[in-house]
Amino acid sequence: MTQIIFLKKLSPENQGFILNKMKVIIIHGIADNEKDKDYNQYWLPWIKEKLEEKRIECINFLMPEPWNPKYKDWKKEFEKVLIDEGIILIGHSAGCAFLVRWFGETKKKIRKLILVAPWKISSEEFSEGENEMYDYEIENCVRENVGETIIFTSNDEDEDGKESVNIFHNALGGKIIELKNYGHFDSEMVTEKFPELLEKVLE
Repeated sequence: MTQIIFLKKLSPENQGFILNKMKVIIIHGIADNEKDKDYNQYWLPWIKEKLEEKRIECINFLMPEPWNPKYKDWKKEFEKVLIDEGIILIGHSAGCAFLVRWFGETKKKIRKLILVAPWKISSEEFSEGENEMYDYEIENCVRENVGETIIFTSNDEDEDGKESVNIFHNALGGKIIELKNYGHFDSEMVTEKFPELLEKVLE
């Protein structure tokens, strides 16, 4: 019989999930504005639906104020969930930077880390909180503690996005998968379906 463990003391947006032996957590990027405060968009709902059809628990984790991120607030919220060695973590854009920084600080071990359109380049145009997500050195232990790393990018990604892919790949190793015409894997995508990601989660 499958053991059921309920998450406790989570914010209302992150309640109601069951942690089974195999689980997937997705960390979103930064929203354009406060209107996108739920940030359950693009390919995130689709991948959650497809994984749950296969009875795999998937949490589209909602971070505090995704339009105005602060690393310490995201970290506090994220650490309300148990992270163990069997988990698969997926980050999108700034969510990738958050995860890699968090792994460097906590020295946690996981099964698989998937970075979708990762970002690591700060800018004067960004808020102080957003730049805080990117301005750190990647710890060597992250590469050692992640069982498998996969990085998704697109041929038409921004130049800073392509450089970010190189930064993460040089530090973490793993496999780079370049797709065509996916942009930054957000509103630039022509579809909400992301079968390439589903395939890598299930491998």
